[in-house]
Amino acid sequence: MEKGKILLALTGIHPQRWHELLSAEREVVLEPNGADDPSITYAVVWKQKPNLLKSLPNLRAIFSIGAGVDHVFADPGLPDVPIVKIVADNLTQHMVEYVVWRVLDHHRQASLYRAQQHKKIWHEPPQRVAGDVSVGIMGLGSLGRAAASALLSLGFAVNGWSRSERPMTGVSTYAGEAGLIPFLNATDILVVLLPLTPQTQGIVNYGLLKELRRRNGLGGAVLINAGRGRLQKDADILRALDDGTLKEASLDVFEVEPLPKTSPLWSHPKVFVTPHAAATSDPAHLVPIMLRQMAAFERGERLENLVDRKAGY
Repeated sequence: MEKGKILLALTGIHPQRWHELLSAEREVVLEPNGADDPSITYAVVWKQKPNLLKSLPNLRAIFSIGAGVDHVFADPGLPDVPIVKIVADNLTQHMVEYVVWRVLDHHRQASLYRAQQHKKIWHEPPQRVAGDVSVGIMGLGSLGRAAASALLSLGFAVNGWSRSERPMTGVSTYAGEAGLIPFLNATDILVVLLPLTPQTQGIVNYGLLKELRRRNGLGGAVLINAGRGRLQKDADILRALDDGTLKEASLDVFEVEPLPKTSPLWSHPKVFVTPHAAATSDPAHLVPIMLRQMAAFERGERLENLVDRKAGY
């Protein structure tokens, strides 16, 4: 199989570093150039423009520069070629760090200590042991399983929920619609790492949050969303925070991004906001993985980490 060109189509991300690294081994065409170019055989994309890829007659595969692929499926003219999602140690490590950071911040009552420091109050509140706190992870893919392992090593009780059965040693796992409510009822800190699909859009709503366990030393249930913004209903999270359904929330993703300056989430005293930065795609780590995959594919080998088009991830 002939060595093909790459179309690089990134929206909202500067392409320079990606272009430099990809160009070390292959010819790269920057969008908006390349329409109908028969020599382009791969597309490396992030939120590509609608119908951009359907005119490429010899496209063999699409590579997403992020772990999520909902942005790829948003294209109404998406061609029927394999889609590869990125699974990389660097990306996984970043996500694990974020999840552990936010779980520990809530568990160790950091917001209370920050408030006490501001008022110069010297007071040590009771601290519950990690084993008495149940962290529930929605989404037991590679990122969710890595986060679960890290939390187990710190002594937390860990639950996991996924659409289908995904057993994991040391984790109490639940699956499907029948397992969702029991999972939530046994969870104190909810960590959302689900992919965005038509079935999961808006799943983190008020009804779901009401099912979280609140009988714990944390003083209430906690939400951490580092998955996708459209998994949640921002207004429902605010409602849950204001009526005590939620004690606190750490949000890295939002229904609209960047988060509008008018959003009350920015200034809510119970919310910690980060700008979709939990696990940033680093081209220095991800480009070599893509290039190895392309070379292997041209040798007749199978592509790895293929997206299931029916499942949407």
